[in-house]
Amino acid sequence: MNRQLIAYALAIIVLALLPALGAYPIFVMKIMCYALFACAFNLLLGYTGLLSFGHAAFLGSAAYATGHALAVWGLPTSVGLLFGTVVAGLLGLVMGLLAIRRSGIYFAMITLAMSQMVFFFFLQAPFTHGEDGLQGIPRGEVFGINLHNDLNLYYLVMAIFVFGYFVCWRAINSPFGQVLKAIRENEPRAISLGYNVDNFKLLAFVLSAALAGLAGATKSLVFVSATLSDATWQMSGMVILMTLIGGLGTFTGPVLGAFIVVMLENKVGEFGRFLAHTTGVEWFRSLGESVTIVIGLIFIISVLAFRRGIVGELGAYFKAKRAPSS
Repeated sequence: MNRQLIAYALAIIVLALLPALGAYPIFVMKIMCYALFACAFNLLLGYTGLLSFGHAAFLGSAAYATGHALAVWGLPTSVGLLFGTVVAGLLGLVMGLLAIRRSGIYFAMITLAMSQMVFFFFLQAPFTHGEDGLQGIPRGEVFGINLHNDLNLYYLVMAIFVFGYFVCWRAINSPFGQVLKAIRENEPRAISLGYNVDNFKLLAFVLSAALAGLAGATKSLVFVSATLSDATWQMSGMVILMTLIGGLGTFTGPVLGAFIVVMLENKVGEFGRFLAHTTGVEWFRSLGESVTIVIGLIFIISVLAFRRGIVGELGAYFKAKRAPSS
């Protein structure tokens, strides 16, 4: 436990120093938003065993709710973030009450169907401005700190990410989390022990939705906009991809997965130009136009070679390496 806490402390220090080391704040904030989104999803799938195809609904609903609260109602930034998180949590409660009545592929399809309903609502609702999205969301200030400065916003986003990550960590390392793992491993046995598994699954679903909403609300501040892309089924698929690549059922796996996917989305074009310049093969310049293909290939490789994800496989390797000596 002490080693784990030291590792987390060092990670926070490095994260705080990244802007000083030359990292672009907006890019790192984007990674942190998606990492929190992936951690929220991992709480549901990795530790409860519930596969949701509709988690983009929470990301998008919180982004629109926060944007509308700040841009139209003129609420303070902190209240707007809280409002977006609560909206996502309430939407999670409604969707969860309907979805947890089924399991397996039926649960996944119900969440996908309801997520699509939310998407089409956003497409038609006047306050979202349709395909144009909600633009010009004011960042405002928190505790007197002006968030129009990217560096000030960076440390707010970092604090939100650390808070969300801690909530996930604390939830899993608690009696509640142990029950979730029991439900994932053997639901009939958990029922036989007297647990009301539907209540536990619903609570996990709402908590996951609220944390995903917190990520969406924060993302709307970073990019001062909320768009339909935040609520599409492709975004739900993207968070599944992040979690599986990094490592399902691990704490750091979703963070690593989010980093890999965001890096690929933003840097594949630059890498392709570098390869074209180095090798003289002009085809590499087209990599920037084929990001989805590159991500798909990496996903296939990860599934075939890293069944437990990158972090999961590394953890299993070091565990097996320590076993003979012990």
